[in-house]
Amino acid sequence: MLESLGNIQNPILKSLTAAATIGSVMVLATSIALGVKNPKDDSAYQTALSASLLGAGCGAVFGLAYRPSRKTTGAIVEGEFFPASQEGTWKDWRNFVVVRKVKESEEITSFYLQPKDQGSIPGFLPGQFLTIKLDVPGQTRPVIRTYSLSDYCEPCTYYRLSIKREPTPQGLEVPPGIASNFMHDKVQEGSILQAKPPSGKFVLEVADSVPAVLVSNGVGITPMISMAKALNRLNPRRTAWFLHGARDGQFHAFREEVQTIAAQNSNLQVHIAYSRPREEDTGHYHSTGYVDAQLIHSLKIQNADYFLCGSAPFIESLREGLKQAEVPENRVFFEMFTKAKTSDRPMIESGHVDPGKGEVVFAQSGQTLSWQSDAENLLEFAEAHDLNPPYSCRQGICGTCQCRLLAGEVEYLESPTAEVDPGSVLICIAKPKTPRVVLDL
Repeated sequence: MLESLGNIQNPILKSLTAAATIGSVMVLATSIALGVKNPKDDSAYQTALSASLLGAGCGAVFGLAYRPSRKTTGAIVEGEFFPASQEGTWKDWRNFVVVRKVKESEEITSFYLQPKDQGSIPGFLPGQFLTIKLDVPGQTRPVIRTYSLSDYCEPCTYYRLSIKREPTPQGLEVPPGIASNFMHDKVQEGSILQAKPPSGKFVLEVADSVPAVLVSNGVGITPMISMAKALNRLNPRRTAWFLHGARDGQFHAFREEVQTIAAQNSNLQVHIAYSRPREEDTGHYHSTGYVDAQLIHSLKIQNADYFLCGSAPFIESLREGLKQAEVPENRVFFEMFTKAKTSDRPMIESGHVDPGKGEVVFAQSGQTLSWQSDAENLLEFAEAHDLNPPYSCRQGICGTCQCRLLAGEVEYLESPTAEVDPGSVLICIAKPKTPRVVLDL
């Protein structure tokens, strides 16, 4: 019943359906019980009637309140639900060819990937990411990065990654983004990249009927494009807002693409904010300034789910603003593309094991390995030895990589943002602290 109820989009119809179903069950159960006890008692009919009315009332309330679990992996097409295709799913790494490279803005370039073996590839949920492995000259080990999938198509015949070139941070003596600059400068059409299957928990449930607010800045627009396209294709009746902030038209990626989606879907409202618009940007944005909680409040959005993606300060400000507006936390979903401020996530004093003098045991796989210092963390160390632990943010934010620590101790490279269960660790930001560490992997 719950699966069928969850697929009903109209809240009134969902309430009536639940009322009729539960009311009928109550009548049947009461009738059987009273019939066995005293079938000739006139009060039995009154009791059955009262039970049916009570059941119908409870069912109506339940129908209005019930919302399906966010574990659905499929799509609505003409009112029917179809599971997402898993055809073409693979494990570990698979070679992909860059079949197309497109400059989207001054900072963002898109890469279209198709499998080198020309086989099928699985679909994905809007908002998920792709993990790629790069052999960058001068690096002692492959560079592994995750990038949001920035397109949506059914059936899925390619993956699109839209990557921002990361410059050297102002005021810091650190190199520019290794992976992003390699992708922009060295990866061309015809290049071969290795990738793992789509993954990630920051996803939009297309089948849901609750209004969706997609909020982003900068390169945070990438998963939002996927979500907007999925809604337009699979559930265009769902009310949605697309709010995006950019510096100006030069730094606004996918402007025409979003305009095309909005023109096709009257239930999608778009608002673009430029912080420093140019004269030639006239007509391409709706407000001057930033996308923030005040802007959201001015749009008078009610009873919606919020999906946030962008820089850490952007996310933190929006979450605080939505909290003050009394938006429940369970209706706010977010993904950060950069780490939170160092002042908020202090580095932990180092006490880790010297390379070659400690061992890491992966209990489930039966591997005992000598720890090497060129691994940035235990997650990368596991991946380098052909293990595939779950992960998402790789920054200690989401908690996806949480793993039971069976023996030994680890140190965190920085304080976790996610809550960590007792006896568990976040392997994406941890290194061994004791000579022997045993993980439940």
